[in-house]
Amino acid sequence: MPSINAKTRLCAVFGHPVAHSLSPEIHNAAFEAAGLPFAYVAHDVEPGRVSVALEGIRVMGYRGLSVTIPHKVEALEAVDEVDETAKVIGCINTVVNDNGRLLGYNSDGLGALGALRQADADPEGSRTLVIGSGGAARAIAVTISREAPPKEMTILGIEAAELDRLANDVRAKGKTHVVAKALDATSLSEAIAHADIVIHGTPIGMHPNEGKSLVPAESLHSGLAVFDAVYNPRHTRLLEDAARAGCRTIPGVEMFLGQAYVQFELWTGQPAPREVMRKVVEEKL
Repeated sequence: MPSINAKTRLCAVFGHPVAHSLSPEIHNAAFEAAGLPFAYVAHDVEPGRVSVALEGIRVMGYRGLSVTIPHKVEALEAVDEVDETAKVIGCINTVVNDNGRLLGYNSDGLGALGALRQADADPEGSRTLVIGSGGAARAIAVTISREAPPKEMTILGIEAAELDRLANDVRAKGKTHVVAKALDATSLSEAIAHADIVIHGTPIGMHPNEGKSLVPAESLHSGLAVFDAVYNPRHTRLLEDAARAGCRTIPGVEMFLGQAYVQFELWTGQPAPREVMRKVVEEKL
């Protein structure tokens, strides 16, 4: 790491807890590879104290922040300005300090969109199925509907109020035709049969509950692109079933990396050193 001195620009992650975060290793490796006088640290901020912590960031001149659980909504309410897509999503995970003005963004959905495009599965003009209506699914559905609108987006969820809110927000603020249905065996089977892209945005299959999948293997078919937002384990049951069915598979680690690329570029104005950042994540996961 370059020497730290009075000219070093600081970035940080706010979370609670935060000791497990990979972000310091990822971003410090990226700053060093790019030859930038930046350093990245982790701050454990208790709920209810985010606005005070953000004021400290402003006063001390930090360049940027990653914001993780449980602070994403509280941070949105405390910054000076929020990106339009992040407003619709309803939370932020990135802050840029622009000469004392704190700007909030959500890079999660952009990370997923970048991963899809990198895998030659651009959702624009497609028939896209989103499974789930919570945090990850919401960020992805809102971002895709605004930045790369599918011809049709079907959203399936089990929480009726949450599903309705997401569908209505995408209809109002996105640029795609939306179909929203309760998630059950019939609606899932029918939606997959007509989809080009399947995006799984629920925690099913995540450590420590590996080996589970909402999607019956027999419903998958060649020609599908299947993205799983779960990144631990890297190869989920859904992705294993999809690979056997001849689908194009996109692991959740690509979204995790993608959101970090977006953050780096917002803070520095330079292209992210992607292979360096990928190497850190692959070694740790």
